[in-house]
This record gives sequence, structure tokens and C-alpha cells, in this order.
Amino acid sequence: MPTIPRRRALATAATAMTALLLAACGTTEDAADAAGSPGPATSSGPVDLTDERGPVHLDAPARSIVSLEWGLSENLVALGVKPIGQADVKGYNNYNTIAPIDASTPDVGTRGEPSLDAIAALRPDLVVTTTDLPENVIAQIAEQSPVLTLRGSDGTDPIGYMRRTVTVLAQATGTQARGAQLLQEFDAYVAAGKAKLAQAGKAGAPFTMADGWIDSGTVSLRLFTPTSFFGGVAAELGLKNQWTTGGDKDYGLAQTDIEGLTKIKDPATSFVYVANKADGGDEFVAALTGNAVWKQLPFVKDSNLHRLPDGIWMFGGPPSAQAYIDALVAALTGA
Repeated sequence: MPTIPRRRALATAATAMTALLLAACGTTEDAADAAGSPGPATSSGPVDLTDERGPVHLDAPARSIVSLEWGLSENLVALGVKPIGQADVKGYNNYNTIAPIDASTPDVGTRGEPSLDAIAALRPDLVVTTTDLPENVIAQIAEQSPVLTLRGSDGTDPIGYMRRTVTVLAQATGTQARGAQLLQEFDAYVAAGKAKLAQAGKAGAPFTMADGWIDSGTVSLRLFTPTSFFGGVAAELGLKNQWTTGGDKDYGLAQTDIEGLTKIKDPATSFVYVANKADGGDEFVAALTGNAVWKQLPFVKDSNLHRLPDGIWMFGGPPSAQAYIDALVAALTGA
């Protein structure tokens, strides 16, 4: 799974300390009180799905769901399903203000180190997670609750996999009508965004999307290639990503430094970036602006820089995609 900014290198849960999961914090809170309101299923009857681990059978659409990954949580919220338990509630709400969850939602540990005890205490109908969590951990959770496992993203078709994620979660929760509506709304957003870009003379405009952090006093950058989620959204808009190589197979992220940005040759390129204040974003920006190489880059000299608003999750679903479209179109058109 992509780490939150401050530990930007793409770390997977395979490196997580699974010992915490085995002996981690339990809860003395009554499960009925902790669970909160179940999600609204609009269809009934048995549900049979195929996830990344194989067939999944549910006797009925899931209403009480624990989510172990933020992108899945965003999609559930968009479907009208409130998770009864969430991995890192505070972190989720810090980095996703587009589809927030109730701050009082029971926390079941971190995304990489969930607690079996905390999950079991909530007695969920379903636990949703991604393949970033180690298989042995997923298997242990599956011994006590049904588990639906999807990928966090797919670099071969990030938008196609977003659609699959929405569709599968809608089937699992009996909210197919809402799922179809979400995808229709996304398509309408793309069409409207393309029209605004064309009207402003920005159709096919070159851009680069990045976020970054400071490691031992050195600025590191993470570039969103065309195979990333945000890269896929930009491709839907017809924009031309200027950083096309080096992305990992799942999330399409490539790492570089300030000197690496000299490889961007098109002088019309817009540099779009994220610098979340909750993670020292202002310090990151200050380190950039004080760098001599940075000052000589064409998009810097031309003030063709665009900092995106905080709170748009970079690995989310239709809500974050639509917020990104709004922000990106506004940045490139000056609207």
C-alpha cells in the first residue's frame, strides 16, 4: 500500500510487524455499542463474488464492514456504507477530507498492522482489504470473518480497476444502483473537465504530477506516471504526462530527486504537486524553493507551479478522482 507522506517510499504491508496483529490490542467496549450504524443494503439474497484470492460467498449483502485500506473506505462511504471499524481513523481523515468517516469509528490498528482482536470484537459481516496485506495475515482474519481482498490499484489499467473496485464493493453491499451512479458521475466529470480544458486552449496540455518529502535534509520526489491512479485520471482528460517511466506495477509511482526533474524537456509543462500540511508540506515546499537546481527549471522560472488542495486521497475512488479533476482543471486553466 502507498504509505502516507513522511514515509513516501512505497512500502508494502509485507514488511509490517505481523506480531502486533497476533497479540495486538483488544477492546473491552461492547461490540454492539462500538459497531455504529450498519450500511444500507438495497438488494438481498446470497452474494457470490470473485476477488483477488478467489471465490467469496456471503449469505446476504454485507452491512457491517471493517475496512483495512483507505481507498476501499472511500468507496464504501461513496456507496453510502459506513464502516463499523477502520484502520487508522485519524490518518484517513487527515488525508481524505473528500469522503471523511466519523471520528468515533472504532480503530482497528494501522493499515499494515491490523489487530485481530479489535476486528473480532466488532463481529463484522465482512472485512475488506487489499493484496498489500500479507497473505498469512489475510488468512488469519478469514478464520474469523469473511474477507474481500482487492488490489489497491492496477498499473496496467488504474481507471478500469477503480471501476472494478466500485462494482465489486457495490455487489458485496447490495448497493449496485448507487455504484452505477458513481461511475456515471465520474464519466460526466471527465467529459466536463475535457470541455473546460478545450475551451481554455489546454487540451492535451503537458504536465507532471508529484508529491514529496524530506529525508535527512534531502528532498525526495514521487512522480505519478500514466499508470498511477492520478495519472489515469489525467489521461482520461487527454492531458500529456511528461513523466512516463519508472512507475511500480501496482501504483505507478516513480521516485526521483530535484536533479531528476531536469529530464522534463517541454517548456510548457505544468508542475502539479501535493504538499499536505499535516505531513510537513510547508517545510517540503521551503526546501524546494531554496534549491539552486529547482530555481532553474523552466516551469519554476515561468511560475507554472500548482499546489493542489490538501485532503484529496491519491489512491482513492470516484470522489477523489472528481476532486482531482476539479483541482487539476482549475490549476491548468487559471479558473
